[in-house]
Formats: sequence, structure tokens, C-alpha cells
Amino acid sequence: MRRHISLIRLLQIGIFLSLLLFGYTHLNKPRFLLPSWHNELVALVAQDTTLSDEEFSKQLAQQFADYLRVPLRIVLVPADKIETMLNNHEAHFSASGFRLDQKAADLLYGPAYLTVHEQVAFNENQPTPLKLEELVGHRIAVVAGSNHEKMLIALRQQIPNLTWESRSKETVEDLLKEVAQGDLDYTLANHEQIEQMNNFYPNLAVAFDVGKPASIGWAFPANADNDLISATEQFFSKIANNDELNKLVDRYYGHNDRLAPLDAAEFIAQTSKTLPKFRAYFEEAGKAVNEDWRLIAAIAYQESHWNPLATSFTNVRGMMMLTETTADRMGVDNRLDAKESIMAGAKYLEIIKKEMPQHIKEPELTWLALSAYNQGQGHIEDARVLTKRQGGDADAWVDVKKWLPNLGNPQYFQNLKHGYARGGEAVVFVENIRAYYDMLSRLTGQQDDAVRHDYQLVSRKSNPAFALRIRPGTASHSDLASYSLSR
Repeated sequence: MRRHISLIRLLQIGIFLSLLLFGYTHLNKPRFLLPSWHNELVALVAQDTTLSDEEFSKQLAQQFADYLRVPLRIVLVPADKIETMLNNHEAHFSASGFRLDQKAADLLYGPAYLTVHEQVAFNENQPTPLKLEELVGHRIAVVAGSNHEKMLIALRQQIPNLTWESRSKETVEDLLKEVAQGDLDYTLANHEQIEQMNNFYPNLAVAFDVGKPASIGWAFPANADNDLISATEQFFSKIANNDELNKLVDRYYGHNDRLAPLDAAEFIAQTSKTLPKFRAYFEEAGKAVNEDWRLIAAIAYQESHWNPLATSFTNVRGMMMLTETTADRMGVDNRLDAKESIMAGAKYLEIIKKEMPQHIKEPELTWLALSAYNQGQGHIEDARVLTKRQGGDADAWVDVKKWLPNLGNPQYFQNLKHGYARGGEAVVFVENIRAYYDMLSRLTGQQDDAVRHDYQLVSRKSNPAFALRIRPGTASHSDLASYSLSR
């Protein structure tokens, strides 16, 4: 009997220990089994910065995956979760850059690829702070875990009574909007973020720079594979040397400061007042030529400010400011008819794009075609020839736009086939359209078409900038937005 009781107790103890071991294993089971980066690259991207920062990081990560010839998975997360997720081996790296002058001891870092200037943003209708000490006692907010908060933490050593709100549910764009609307006194953001949002909120202003300009780079877990770190260094060396990095920076940030505050404010006002009258015409034209209607609308605004009766002293007329020659070519009967003008302008752009060298890829193809829309294809071909002679990439807008203004310089145009042209006007024309298009993409971004365009800058609700699609089998990240990213 006693032996029987002992056996029962041993059995009970065994079951207890088994349950304890099971519970310990279950509690410490990783949320996500990270695949080898040789099979799939997993990158974290901060979801609480600006739309351009987010898309830039995604595209840069995609180029790295292409370089490695592996699939890419993008995981969108709050900035304050990135370091923890890297330490928990839930991703191979963060594609949202970390300041390299504020390195954490438990992370490794890739090479610098961008320089940022942190600045204090304020509402210009309020007194301008001149130094950091004047921020004390005012309402300041930054995104939790962001580079901006890390900067404030460092500054607290100099100014112990400096306080701020650490926001985990707002983006950098949200906080800049609050400053513009008077709900916050100040926030920190980098110069690109402020310039971009200044197009939407003309009363946003910069008080002063905070600290010195800093380089940013990717972050990796402390025990990341040395081969992955080495591949990262080789990748950035390659895209710096072949100018791909410069092209990508120009694509997302090159047009940020093109518009004067009053011009941007007027454009926003007209999107509510005038655009609705003609939007259906832009949409119809966009579908006819397989272009984003917002791009056609941006061209029209640059040309005529959406005035169908506009006429210049050189007799270009109408919504798209067509010359008589172009109107005849496109079969236009009445250049002052808005619908007819818009469709003709869209089809003319389509013709130009088809006549451009077909090896030119997007978005370069669209920007170069727009410059030809403005100055003529012959002159843009001259600009491409000149760019190549000067050692630049004739297929890259970021290089061609540097040399376009020289079409008005006898030193250069006398040695070109088509002679003199107002190349500087073409640069302004294209860069303004890029800015207007970016603004329209944001202002009208939650509403419509599911067609993706290769020059698209920002993701819209039903229309991501890249082919983002939810990846099956990622339930372990059920509280996060997880995507596969491909072209």
C-alpha cells in the first residue's frame, strides 16, 4: 500500500515538473522565428515618421534585398519598439536610420548614408525662441523612441529641467501639424521633414538647429551575421559610387523646398475651391493614358493654376497652355475648352514618353518627359548629351537637371544640336509639378484608384507606392503591420 502511494506521488511530481517545464518553454518561446537572411530579409521600418521617410526606407531596403537577391519582408512598427525587436531577433535590421553619434551599446550599425539637421519647429505666429533654455516651461512633444527624443535625452544633461511629452500614437507629421495649429509650442524634426510639411502648413517655421548635423545608418542586432554587415557595407559603397543613392534621395526629398509658403497655401486652397470642378476631366484623361490623374492635375496647375481661359503673351492658351502647333497635332478644336485641353495635354505627354529612349526607367522617364513637355524633346536630348559629356548620368533626372540651365549659356549651347533653350525654366517646371503631385497624393490619398504608378511617392490606403501585400502566416506579428515588398 505504502509502495503504491509512493508511485502515485512520483507520478504527480513528474506531471508537475512536466507542466512547469512546458509553461517555462511556452512563456519563453520567441514570438517570431526569424528566417536566415539568405532566404528572406526582414527589415523594420518606423511607422510614426513622415510618409516620405517611410517610403524612402522601404525602397532602400528593397534595393538591398535586390542586391542580395532575396525576398524582402517589411515590418512597420512604432519607433520605440525597434531596438527591442532587434534585440529579440525579430528582424535582421532597421531600415529606418539611427543617428550614428548616439550609438546604443547593444546594437551594431551600418555605414552612414544620409545627413540630417535636427531643428526646433515652432509656429511663426508666436515669439521665436532663440536658444534651448527658452524651451523650458513650454509644451514640447516628440515621437517616442525617435531620433528626436534621443536628442532631447542627450540635451537634458545640459538642461536638467527640460521636459517633453513622449508620444507613442502620433507621427512626426501629426506633431508638426499640432505646432502649426497652435496645440503644441514646439517639436523637434529634421530639416527634410519640416520643409516637406511646410508645404501644407505655411506658418511652420524653424527656430534654430539642435546640435550638429548627424549621419544616420541602419541598425542591426549585436550578434548580427558578419556576412550581412559586410554585404551592407558593400551595398552602400556600390549605390554611392553608381549614384543610385543620390537618385533615391532626390526622388523623395529633392522637391521639398520648391514652393514658397504663399504658393503652397494657395495651391491647398485651390484643391478645395477649383479642383472639384475639373477633377472628373483629370480622372478621365488619366485613365485614357494610364497615368495618375493627380499628375495630370499637377501639370495643369503649374501651367494655368487650373484656369481654363489662361492665355500667355506668346499665345499659348487654356488649362494645359497648349501652343497652336501642339493643339493642331493633338486635334484640338478649342484650346479654351477645359475637357479638350486636359485630354490633349495628357495624350501629348503620353506621346513624349513613348518617344523617349525606352531604356530609361521610372520615375526618371516621367520627370525627363515633363521637361520635354516644357522645352521640347530636342532640347532635352541636348541636355542629356551635355550631362553625359560632363560625366553625369544622362538617364537620371537628378543629374540632367544640374545641366539643363546651361542650355542658355553660349559656352554650351553653341556646341549642341538644337541651340539655345530656357533650360532653367524646365527645371522649375518639373520640380514644381513634383511638389504639387506629392501634395495632391496626400490631400486626396484616401479615396480612390487601385492602379499603382512607378513615379508614385507615397502609399495611399488602397494604392501603395510599391506592391505591398500582406504576407500569409505572420500571425505572430498580429499586432503589427507586416508586409512583403516587391516590384
